Amino acid sequence: MNHANDEKGNGDNMQKVDKPKKPLFVYYLIALTVVILLNTILVPRLAKQKVTEVDYGTFLTMLSDKEVSKVELSGDEIYFQDKDNKFYSTNTFEDVNLVDRLQEAGCEFGQVKQQTMSPVLSMLLSFVLPIVFFLVIGQLLSRSLMKKMGGGGLENAMSFGKSNAKVYVASETGIKFQDVAGEDEAKEALWEIVDFLHSPEKYQEIGAKMPKGALLVGPPGTGKTLLAKAVAGEANVPFFSISGSEFVEMFVGMGAAKVRDLFKQANEKAPCIVFIDEIDTIGKKRDTQGMTGNDEREQTLNQLLTEMDGFDGSKGVVILAATNRPETLDPALLRPGRFDRRIPVELPDLQGREAILKVHAKKIRLGDNIDFNAIARAASGASGAELANMINEAALRAVRSGRKYVTQEDLEESIEVVIAGYQKKNKILSNKERLIVSYHEIGHALVAALQTNSAPVTKITIIPRTSGALGYTMQVEEQERNLLSKEELENKIATLTGGRVAEDLVFHSITTGASNDIEQATKLARGMITRYGMSEKFGMVALETVTGQYMGGDTSLACAGETAADIDEMVIELVKQEYNKAEKLLSDNMDKLHELAKYLYEKETITGEEFMKILNNKTEVAEIEEK
Repeated sequence: MNHANDEKGNGDNMQKVDKPKKPLFVYYLIALTVVILLNTILVPRLAKQKVTEVDYGTFLTMLSDKEVSKVELSGDEIYFQDKDNKFYSTNTFEDVNLVDRLQEAGCEFGQVKQQTMSPVLSMLLSFVLPIVFFLVIGQLLSRSLMKKMGGGGLENAMSFGKSNAKVYVASETGIKFQDVAGEDEAKEALWEIVDFLHSPEKYQEIGAKMPKGALLVGPPGTGKTLLAKAVAGEANVPFFSISGSEFVEMFVGMGAAKVRDLFKQANEKAPCIVFIDEIDTIGKKRDTQGMTGNDEREQTLNQLLTEMDGFDGSKGVVILAATNRPETLDPALLRPGRFDRRIPVELPDLQGREAILKVHAKKIRLGDNIDFNAIARAASGASGAELANMINEAALRAVRSGRKYVTQEDLEESIEVVIAGYQKKNKILSNKERLIVSYHEIGHALVAALQTNSAPVTKITIIPRTSGALGYTMQVEEQERNLLSKEELENKIATLTGGRVAEDLVFHSITTGASNDIEQATKLARGMITRYGMSEKFGMVALETVTGQYMGGDTSLACAGETAADIDEMVIELVKQEYNKAEKLLSDNMDKLHELAKYLYEKETITGEEFMKILNNKTEVAEIEEK
């Protein structure tokens, strides 16, 4: 009933390569046959003048009528031409008077010059046309096959070893530091690089060397790539952008060749900035198990290390890289002289979130009285990308509602959309389920409100969401919190158990709705014992290690089996303790539990103000509704 875990399905994006329906030589055979037919049938017919065959009597008649203009005797054949320039042929006979007849008719003796085709046209038809035909057919077949193979034809085949880095100039990116909000510390650290590219002489005067590289580290969506582009925009220099995955090739040595080409281009266009995104793809720790082999990824990494050592930083070539898994990088990559600086790009704080919201809100039309501070407080833990998405979702909601501006309500709803998903309107709960969910959510809210060290309740709803949640209770801290005490963590666990406790107290039955609550409560309890040193038995001993702190923070136990069993027992005991505390709180306030659950059941969604009003006053629900 609280937020269900969002799982992104990793679909198979690989394109199926279909075999050509016919072998390539079949197509070339067909093309050759066509060319042969052209040269043996069509070209000769076009080149040859049309000659009409007639009998000898017709020839004599045409002579007597003086229709013949020219005659040629060729062995057994007579070729003649009439006055309309038409050509005829006939067989000869033993005619001793033929010459006399020809003289009487007044026709010319000699060769009948047949009209032949132009030499240029003949060459075009017999030589040029077949070649062009072959080239066109070949190109079409090549492109078709390369498309099916996922390549780019001849162009792609000739690009082995090219880096394929995208080159931007400042005028195209147009991104400056003012466009990046909420990361003041990172911007301060990167400003020195910009200043060096602007005026390197003042650094050279004192003998200071500029860092060759800076590694941007932080969770996804915090603006690492945006910061790199902002550095290039501020420095007004070319910006080479390439992803680490683009170095990974099927052929051994191609990745290393791409690295060489990238640094060659960078040196030619110095001063410039080279940005390698997701560098952990090629920068992972090398094999230390003594295994030998010709690994493509390791070759690429070795080449990158060599190139970073080889280029002169004074030329103004700065290497920026980004990763959200710094613990996986090879130590040789992180040493001074390569990546001299490690710049954390963390999740923004309250002030940062407010600034980010205002930057993105400049692009949309806003209504009056927008409280960005309230939105920033409600969006605790959100990254810059998520905040940008919230602004966009608010604008889309305004359009769906038929308004031309964004209201505070749109922004509040957009937070819920990003966190819990859209309202699932087609999912209809039965009356009994709605009642159970109402008591479940009020159980959370009531336990939270009755504890002193808990965040205030701001919204309760029983409208299902696309994330799988049948309802949820939203709590928003009044101020930004960086530290949590042992008592506050215990209260959080008690609040998480409140939903299940309410179900059990009212219906004397439990449902599957508390699955996410159970998961979160167990995680908090285990963290208190293994990571935060909040147990008397183990004290300040780390019993768990965290890997991938920027990618969800997976944990693994680092203790003996007997200790692991003790930890499990202590986790169970702690959760049970807070469960009993929540049970006592709700048992002592059963009237309010029924009253609030009834009100939520009828309204479906209530605000924190409505909740607190009913909780603090002895007013009946009916009286509140009348007001």
